Amino acid sequence: MKKNALIALGGGPSPVINASLLGVCERCLDYPGSIEKIYAARYGIEGILKEELIDLGAQDRRQLSLLRHTPASGSVGTCRYKLGDDRRDDYDRIIEVLSAHNIGWFIYIGGNDSMDTADKVSKLAAEKGLDLVVAGVPKTIDNDLGDEEFTIIDHTPGYASAARYWMNIIQNTNEENRGMCVSEPVAVLQAMGRKAGYITAASRLADPGREIPMQLYFAEAGLNLEVLADNVNDELTRRGRCIVVVNEGFDVGSLGEARDGFGHIEYGANKTTVAQVVVNYLNEKGLKARGQATGQVPGVLQRSTFIFRSQVDIHEAYEVGAHAVDIALNDGTGYMATILRAPEETYRPVYDKVQLLTVANAVRHLPKEWITSNGLDVTDDFIRYAKPLVGDQWPDIPLEDGRQRFARLEIRLIDKQLKPYVPVGYRA
Repeated sequence: MKKNALIALGGGPSPVINASLLGVCERCLDYPGSIEKIYAARYGIEGILKEELIDLGAQDRRQLSLLRHTPASGSVGTCRYKLGDDRRDDYDRIIEVLSAHNIGWFIYIGGNDSMDTADKVSKLAAEKGLDLVVAGVPKTIDNDLGDEEFTIIDHTPGYASAARYWMNIIQNTNEENRGMCVSEPVAVLQAMGRKAGYITAASRLADPGREIPMQLYFAEAGLNLEVLADNVNDELTRRGRCIVVVNEGFDVGSLGEARDGFGHIEYGANKTTVAQVVVNYLNEKGLKARGQATGQVPGVLQRSTFIFRSQVDIHEAYEVGAHAVDIALNDGTGYMATILRAPEETYRPVYDKVQLLTVANAVRHLPKEWITSNGLDVTDDFIRYAKPLVGDQWPDIPLEDGRQRFARLEIRLIDKQLKPYVPVGYRA
């Protein structure tokens, strides 16, 4: 008997998450003998809990095709809802909703927390006798999913586009800094990444020849504000200007931390930012150059800006989403599709699978051997790793009336079969 497929997005978005959504959707269509209808959850796992499902099969085909060119998660929505071990009611509700809508295939696109949820849903379905196959699709701009030996996954969809964003804005920031250094000698920028420095490291792709007076501050390097100020002033003495890129997880003391639904620090909601603390400290301590340090925090622009997306990233996000469906249909439940790197001189992705439990809640840091001995830069090994991922072409940009043309799906929810439910996280 044919069953329905359900796709959900989890956690923060990425510039290419909709390409994965499209890859899953279109590959599901390749299995008409097994898959009846294709649904998407409205706002991720919260949509499943509230039984808010969208029929993707009823969408205009042109709108669906535009998902490839649409950044972030505005198409169907995502959420940061933590399904902890203490929320058994929520897990039972998920199984109830999946059963009520004859879901036989559940594809979850997300990071490590999402893969943990997918693994738990897979096991609970088996316990309850529900014929359900669960598969995961990786997603995170932080590139912190997997292991530091890169045997689980080489890189995550979304990272290459975030890296390309930083490659380009550092080039442009350098032009600004060159012209304004007599008044604003230090430009401080804050990169996403929590405790992993991959996005910060991508700044070096703007200048692989190391001509820009730039210093990178990774959470992994263990440096502090005092050392940073000394390093910056040394650079000002040498060259009169300096570009500083700080990881949002760089330790500057308390930021008045705010936390998201997963319990992670949500740096964009803190009372202050790492960049602002660094700017204040430099200006208060004094610069060995005339003028002031200034700061910029791109924030969510790093994961939602369309025009800097990597063509390599778009293609791989689509393919790994499609591969997850193949895994679900051919290998059964409990796997995440993954991207590895062929052992060849020329870069080539290889799509494989890994058990959800292996990747669930795993965190990968920037390898120490990719950080220079002074802690202020990356080695050439990182450049060789990251350069093929950003590609060398601009993405296709559909335009209408001079504006970017994004997918606009019709958000018409299918009929509910169950009584209303209040998720545990909503309860007082």
